Amino acid sequence: MIIAVDGPAASGKGTLGKRIAEHYGLNHLDTGLLYRAVARSLLDRGIALTDETVATEAARGLDFHQLDETRLRGADAGEAASVISVYAGVRAALLDGQRSFAAQTPGAVLDGRDIGTVICPDADAKIFVTASPEERAKRRWLELKTTNPELAYETVLADIRRRDERDSGRASAPLRMAEDARLLDTTKLDKETAFQAAIVLIEADLNRNV
Repeated sequence: MIIAVDGPAASGKGTLGKRIAEHYGLNHLDTGLLYRAVARSLLDRGIALTDETVATEAARGLDFHQLDETRLRGADAGEAASVISVYAGVRAALLDGQRSFAAQTPGAVLDGRDIGTVICPDADAKIFVTASPEERAKRRWLELKTTNPELAYETVLADIRRRDERDSGRASAPLRMAEDARLLDTTKLDKETAFQAAIVLIEADLNRNV
C-alpha cells in the first residue's frame, strides 16, 4: 500500500505522514529531507546553490539511509532546498530512489510536493495538505524561535510566500494537487484533529479502490 501526502511548506504534511505511517504500519519517507540533504552538501562545501551540476552530482550520491534529520531541519536548509529543488537534474536523480522506497514491503507513506503527481501517481490513497500562508508561517515561526528568539514572524511569512511561489512555478514537477487527491485544509485544525481527518480521507480512497 502506498499513500501520497503532498502540500506546501509548513502545512503539517510531515507530521501527518509520520503518524499515518505508524497508524498503518508502513515505512515513512519525508522526501523534503532528501532535497535538504543535497542542499546541505553544497552549503557545507561553500558551493553556490546556483551550481546545478554539483547539486545533481550530490543528489546522485545521496544515501537515503544516512539523513541527519537534526542538521536538516534548520531554516537555512529549508530555504536552500527550495532553491535546488527546481533543478530537473536533481529531481531526476532522486526519482528512482523514492520509487524504490515506496515499493518496499509492506508499503510506504511518502510526503512531499510531487508524490501524487510524479513519484507515485498510482498511489492507493492521496491527500493534499494545505493551510493559509499566515497559519503556516505562524507554525514555522513558533518552531524556529525556540532556537532563534530574534526571528520575526514577518520574516518567516515572507519566506513561506517565496517558497510557495518557487515551488509552484518551477518547470520540473511543480507543486500542485493531483486530480484524484483529497484536499485537507488544516488552517483551523490542531494536530490530532488533522490526523483523524486525514485517516477518514485515506479510508475513503482505500475503500474506493477495493
